[in-house]
Amino acid sequence: MELKRVVVTGLGALTPLGNTVGETWENLVNGVSGAGLITRFDATKFKTKFACEVKGFKAEDHMDRKEARKLDLFAQYAIVASRQAIVDSGLDLETVDKDMVGVVWGAGIGGLITFQQEVASYAGGDGTPRFNPFFIPKMIADIAPGHISIEHGFHGPNYGVVSACASSTQAIIDAMTLIRLGKANVIVTGGSEATIAESGIGGFNSAQALSTNNEEFESASRPFCKTRDGFVMGEGAASLVLEEYEHAKARGARIYAEVVGGGMSADAHHLTAPHPEGLGAKLVMRNALKDAEMKPEEIDYVNVHGTSTPLGDIAETKAILDVFGDHAYNLNISSTKSMTGHLLGAAGALEAMVAILSVVNDIVPPTINLKELDENLDPKLNFTFHKAQKRVVNAALSNTFGFGGHNASVIVKKLVD
Repeated sequence: MELKRVVVTGLGALTPLGNTVGETWENLVNGVSGAGLITRFDATKFKTKFACEVKGFKAEDHMDRKEARKLDLFAQYAIVASRQAIVDSGLDLETVDKDMVGVVWGAGIGGLITFQQEVASYAGGDGTPRFNPFFIPKMIADIAPGHISIEHGFHGPNYGVVSACASSTQAIIDAMTLIRLGKANVIVTGGSEATIAESGIGGFNSAQALSTNNEEFESASRPFCKTRDGFVMGEGAASLVLEEYEHAKARGARIYAEVVGGGMSADAHHLTAPHPEGLGAKLVMRNALKDAEMKPEEIDYVNVHGTSTPLGDIAETKAILDVFGDHAYNLNISSTKSMTGHLLGAAGALEAMVAILSVVNDIVPPTINLKELDENLDPKLNFTFHKAQKRVVNAALSNTFGFGGHNASVIVKKLVD
């Protein structure tokens, strides 16, 4: 069968750099760090005392207070970002066929804050089970797409995707596939995460994954830098409205870009560490290129997973050199996690949005915070250090890799009729 084309018609974002797409993009291009000392709890006794928090968010500004109490923070973020994307898309919710509108959403963990609060309350009591009746529906990772569909009456495919830090990239790929196959005309997709809590910071500290550079917290997320010592926790949400091309064209929609390919793979190597030679990363990028029917030379920009971990940055760079060959030196490469921190399950959606806006605006956001390039990395590669660079971006690839060895890559490009 002939696959249908898939385009992006709406974007929404709630991030450490801004509570809208426009604010987030402006700060990304300007190289602003979203890191700060943790305000959500007293982090005095924790190895890491900083994170990239969403700033100025109040649930009551967006929903009834009673309704907000039924939602974990990650679901609140999902609802707000998806509303933005739906409004941005210009969809007429009165006339659109809601049986053909779905929601596919990614979250690596889900309601961690709710889980922590409920268990702590029980453990601090006398053993009598007193749990919030909304405990389970607040906690489960798939509840975010459920809430989005209920709010808007979308009856199409609806589910959550959980694959650690690859979750929302895989959600985008699933959404693309459903539209390609004619299972839906429109899919609201993306991801959200809210894990800046004692259990989130403490757990990742125990895994030795987080930076502990409390003296230089604003610049602690430093991908490719010799002095990097782990990732910086981020939070928030990003949402994309994906739409079948003819459906979008028929209603006169503004189209940002076309989603042309997605790849998935597994490292099959280690619970938390990447394959040292980047085998899974090589495979996932090749799978995405094959799916898009594109040659490596057609990619202009790679938004790397680039978490600022000692092993991950090296493995991913090896994979890029292997997949792109000499063309790797013509690429712009950047890690926007240097500014946003790592949004875990929401990272893929945010970074896909960055790739889309790079294609739209012909600007590549920078990798900030470099002090000294890791000697294991090729200095001839263009990591877009310090400042955004203007260049024609016809096509961009975004990588995400998750604990468990889950890898996902998505490719977007300028629409050509």
